[in-house]
Amino acid sequence: MKSGATITEKKQKTSTELEGTWNVLVFDDPVNLMDYVTKVIQRVFGYPREKAEDLMMTVHVAGKALVWTGAREPAELYVQQLHSYQLQASLEKAR
Repeated sequence: MKSGATITEKKQKTSTELEGTWNVLVFDDPVNLMDYVTKVIQRVFGYPREKAEDLMMTVHVAGKALVWTGAREPAELYVQQLHSYQLQASLEKAR
């Protein structure tokens, strides 16, 4: 190797953890009213009232609902928005 020569390493994403599809989940809680949860789901995701009500009922009955699936970055934003409305939410890697 010549003196003064530089070695450039190309960084590659070898991990597929950030790639792929992610799920946004909303969890039931004893604090928020069903109508409020419906309105938040409508506001955050732009869903029509009927779909938001169906998702809210799933949360209420099953304890959680899958409300959105897609890329990680928007999923993280949705979870942050849901948290800002005091809803319990998380994201998980889709299978």
